[in-house]
Amino acid sequence: MMGTTEPSPQTVDQPTESTAHDDSDTESVEEMKIDVAFHGKISTLQVPVDSTISYLSSLFSNILAIDPTKQKILITPKPGLLKHPFPDTPLVDVLTPKSKITLLGSTNKEIDTLNTAIASSRLLQLRGGSSALKTTTPSKYRDWRKIQEEAQYTFHMIHPLPYLPNPERSTRFLERLRDDPGVRAAMRTHKFSVPLLTEMNPAEHTTHDSKTLGLNRNKGEVIELRLRTDAYDGYRDYKVIRKTLCHELAHCVWSDHDRNFWDLTNQIEKEVERADWKHGGNRLTSDEIYNPDDTGEEGQFDHGGWTGGEFVLGSSEGTRPEENEGLSRREILAKAAINRMNNQKGNRGLGTGKRPSPDTDHAKEGL
Repeated sequence: MMGTTEPSPQTVDQPTESTAHDDSDTESVEEMKIDVAFHGKISTLQVPVDSTISYLSSLFSNILAIDPTKQKILITPKPGLLKHPFPDTPLVDVLTPKSKITLLGSTNKEIDTLNTAIASSRLLQLRGGSSALKTTTPSKYRDWRKIQEEAQYTFHMIHPLPYLPNPERSTRFLERLRDDPGVRAAMRTHKFSVPLLTEMNPAEHTTHDSKTLGLNRNKGEVIELRLRTDAYDGYRDYKVIRKTLCHELAHCVWSDHDRNFWDLTNQIEKEVERADWKHGGNRLTSDEIYNPDDTGEEGQFDHGGWTGGEFVLGSSEGTRPEENEGLSRREILAKAAINRMNNQKGNRGLGTGKRPSPDTDHAKEGL
């Protein structure tokens, strides 16, 4: 440490009142307000205008007691999901009036509480095993390993688009997908841990000839699903959206649409249907499940094509885009229904339609 020399009392000038006032003005720091979403609540923070992303992470660590290594900061629309170590990029360079900041992570207290609960649960399980012969009251068996795995291999945060109508309904829809017994079983089997499950804005993912139904960013950091109808007056069929989710989960492992990808997608879809004990279908053979209520317009989109890390509603197998030109939406759906009926008459079972050939996909995975 470098030393300092104390000035002589005779040479020190006492500041006047006006001088002290000028110094305080010079030392004042210009600040700005930012809104941060955390655990479903939005808080307003006042930070210096020259704050960086790494400074914001340190602020979260001090205020919320979240270790920086366990933080993820989502800034939409850009730069997206950020992980530790965070860059020293000034916030003013990345934030716009439309930017939204979301903090992902668990506080140290929450982690300690979870670990304590798990340890206590294991202890209770051991004690219950030693005294099982002494009790006459049947106890509900709990698979604590399964509970722990379901807490680890899941969607850790649900985030609707707050600027669209009824975001609370989108939250319930996303929670239903997260808590779906089939989805939970498949994620546990394949050890899928996704930080964020959110919805996409239909208007931002629609072109004149296709609709993006799902998107997987950076192999499982964020999965977006098209929940709403094009007119924003309702929500699409649940099972179609769940099928899209199976597709996006497969992109956590395989980026390209090769045989490995389609095999995994088929496997996940079968696992989800098999484990969905709440809405199980009537089994016709050893390989197929048919649900009488799984009908309606949205159900016809099961035979759509996919492009790169995105699940896109486009032309179905064996149908060229130009064949549908000039047809109304209802005519296209009717045509798809006829094709589906013809497929059901063939040797292949219901719900096991052939996937698009890998060599028909040329797009790379979108980030």
